[in-house]
Amino acid sequence: MKNKKKDIRALTKAQLQEFFVENGDKSFRGSQVYEWLWNKGAHSFEAMTNISKATRGMLDENFVINHIRVDRMQRSSDGTIKNAVKLHDQLTVESVLIPTATRTTACVSSQVGCSLDCQFCATARLKRMRNLNPDEIYDQVVAIDNESRLYFDRPLSNIVFMGMGEPLMNYKNVMKAVEKITSPEGLGMSPKRITISTSGVPKIIKKLADDEAKIKLAVSLHSAINEVRTQIMPFNATFPLEDLRESLEYWYSKTKSRITYEYIVWKDINDTRKDAEALVRFCNYVPCKVNLIEYNPIDDGNFQQASGKATDMYQNMLERNGITVTVRRSRGKDIDAACGQLANKSA
Repeated sequence: MKNKKKDIRALTKAQLQEFFVENGDKSFRGSQVYEWLWNKGAHSFEAMTNISKATRGMLDENFVINHIRVDRMQRSSDGTIKNAVKLHDQLTVESVLIPTATRTTACVSSQVGCSLDCQFCATARLKRMRNLNPDEIYDQVVAIDNESRLYFDRPLSNIVFMGMGEPLMNYKNVMKAVEKITSPEGLGMSPKRITISTSGVPKIIKKLADDEAKIKLAVSLHSAINEVRTQIMPFNATFPLEDLRESLEYWYSKTKSRITYEYIVWKDINDTRKDAEALVRFCNYVPCKVNLIEYNPIDDGNFQQASGKATDMYQNMLERNGITVTVRRSRGKDIDAACGQLANKSA
């Protein structure tokens, strides 16, 4: 029985160099191949034009490049682009390019489906099939960078891990992807332009701090009252606000990087003065800013956008208490590309 070929991007540069030495070639050949894989984004050995045909044939005999493929691209009336990304095993995830006047942001996925159970999120209704590999995360960024250059005439400026999946439940692969994205041998992007958005996994937030990650941290909070948060985000029963708060205090003590709280205000769920006061108290523990996010329906009617009056109440109370707050309007709603809507509808 023929052995299954190994994905070459699972090898480090040193392992690639060792492979070539063992096969009677020079170690620098491994460096050349590594550059093609990560800096130039080659999807085939045939594309590696400064490597001999015989060497390319040897690579093809031993390895594969399990690159992604943009199966379908949709463009919103506001310029947002959504990609349905086909993986090598025919599973699908989605990623989004969000353009503004000053930047283009990639919203990338980290899992097929999701490990958590947020009631308001379409992705959470999908069974978690598997974690994405570092190269599959990296490829999403490369594809969106190419689209940014093609459609907006500028390179990608920012990355947010706010697509499908909980990034901290795929910590190892996400951080390997970040390493490749920020490396001069990869895309060379600044880690300060990368935000990991989590629903709140305290143990991993602490690990992120211990590992001295230079990225920014955002937390999908949505309530600072345990009973309410558990209702809409049931895993909060396992990771309650007290534990989350402690991990965020630890994060700030180690990194001195303020946290962004993502917060949706829903009608009859968290739209009272009591809810806003609880958020203000939670914000006072750690330097932070708050993004009040417009809700994007997922068709079941259980969650409805709160009134403008409720959102204004939140904004005014936060501002009166010296907390930076932004009201964020959703992009790409007409193609189900907005926050909480990614659910493979385009697959």
